[in-house]
Amino acid sequence: MSWGTELWDQFDNLEKHTQWGIEVLEKYIKFVKERTEIEIGYAKQLRNLSKKYQTKKNSKEEEESKYTSCKAFQTTLNEMNDYAGQHEVISENMTSQITAELTRFVQELKQERKSHFHEGRKAQQHIETCWKQLEASKRRFERDCKEAERAQQYFERMDADINVTKADVEKARQQAQIRHQMSDDSKGEYSSVLQKFNREQNDHYYTHIPGIFQKLQDMEERRIGRMSDSLKTYAEIDRQVVPIIGKCLDGITKSAESINGKQDSQMVIESFKSGFEPPGDVDFEDFTQSMKRTVSDNSLTNTKADGKSDAKVPSKSRGKLWPFIKKNKGATPEDFSNLPPEQRRKKLQQKVDELNKDIQKEIDQRDALTKMKDVYTKNPQMGDAASVGQKLAEIGHNIEKLRFEVQKFEGWLAEVEGRLPVRNDNSRRQSGLYETQNTTTANNCAQDRESPDGSYTEDQSQETEVKVTPTEFDDDFDDEEPLPTIGTCKALYPFSGENEGTISVAEGEVLNVIEEDKGDGWTRIRRNEDEEGYVPTSYIEVYLDRNAKGAMTYI
Repeated sequence: MSWGTELWDQFDNLEKHTQWGIEVLEKYIKFVKERTEIEIGYAKQLRNLSKKYQTKKNSKEEEESKYTSCKAFQTTLNEMNDYAGQHEVISENMTSQITAELTRFVQELKQERKSHFHEGRKAQQHIETCWKQLEASKRRFERDCKEAERAQQYFERMDADINVTKADVEKARQQAQIRHQMSDDSKGEYSSVLQKFNREQNDHYYTHIPGIFQKLQDMEERRIGRMSDSLKTYAEIDRQVVPIIGKCLDGITKSAESINGKQDSQMVIESFKSGFEPPGDVDFEDFTQSMKRTVSDNSLTNTKADGKSDAKVPSKSRGKLWPFIKKNKGATPEDFSNLPPEQRRKKLQQKVDELNKDIQKEIDQRDALTKMKDVYTKNPQMGDAASVGQKLAEIGHNIEKLRFEVQKFEGWLAEVEGRLPVRNDNSRRQSGLYETQNTTTANNCAQDRESPDGSYTEDQSQETEVKVTPTEFDDDFDDEEPLPTIGTCKALYPFSGENEGTISVAEGEVLNVIEEDKGDGWTRIRRNEDEEGYVPTSYIEVYLDRNAKGAMTYI
């Protein structure tokens, strides 16, 4: 079926229909464009969401990312980032393959349609002009025929009238002949114009208009075909990313299957293991011993005579439940002395590894600059060897500084590793539960090793019984006899002493030592009679008095 033969008289309707077809295509283009905007916006939101929950470097979250559940979550975030990338691909492909292509195609269609209808209007104007020419020729022929007839009738009346002169009759006859000639000429012209019009009309309705309408039909069918292809492309663009999106979802599923509760539980042990043994049984302290003396007339005499009593008076130590002490929220000590031994060892080892990596980087850079300096020395035109030498000196200084840091941390590490207890049946470790310890003399009554940061103290000394003369008994056991000074110390570094049980010191300050390091990294010192506490042993230089009562050899 052809528009040229079937719709030869529907010029205006075809003009409206083709305009509507282009508007449908433009509507589809607008739809795809809005879809691309949605895809790119969705992808951006997904990327921002993934970035928001990514593990931040140098944070506590980075340490927690070692657990399988956290790794699975991070994998999910990475897969969602790739998932967002596929939506960006959809947007890019739809923009390039549909929106841009169809926009150009629509512009071409508009130009082609305009050209075709301009040609159709021109053909219509031409046939209308031919029709007007035919009508004019026809009217002229009709007028000339009427004029010739009237001239003939006038001549016949003049010829029949006897009163009219012969000259008048001749004149009328000549006028009639002229009118008949004009009528014949008009007839010939009318006949010629009519034949021409019929040919033009035949060409118009069977050649020109069918040709133009056929072009319009071809144009419309191309538009419909292009719309069909574009819809297939629209679906294909989505279909292309489906396998990749499927892989992203498979990756999320695989990461979920990789979660291992047992492994995470083991990591928790490794992360928080202190290295201490559980506390032993707490000994019963019998405070009724001093009250078991028989009330009699000679009781005071016996007491004075004996001068001694078998009653055991407990020391006035103040035990602390260290695990429940509020932690210091200040800066972490450089030697991580605020951590239990096992965790402190891990932190120190990690710090040593990081410093060694930094040293290796500096060494690699030094080697590269050394080669560059040699090249500049041999070929001065390539660069200044002196500037490279200055940089080498700076790197050498950095290496020495880093090596000093490594030695410092390795010293702390060796100290911790040497003090970590070996787990056996005979070992007994102190915990957060308080434990009363007695020494051989009343003046050297043991003080509980109060670890100011929640770590624990180990004391290898055995408990011994002390026989003392019963004296005035304090209900609260708070009045302790001050410990004797066993030496002095000099602070190598400043210490804030913000935790309970610690004391702040300034660099270079000299203080008295009243209790040496028992193996937990803390030394008890006194500034004056009323101010005493613990400081990290690594922060001070200790000078013990070997002749002091209760003093031990310091190594």
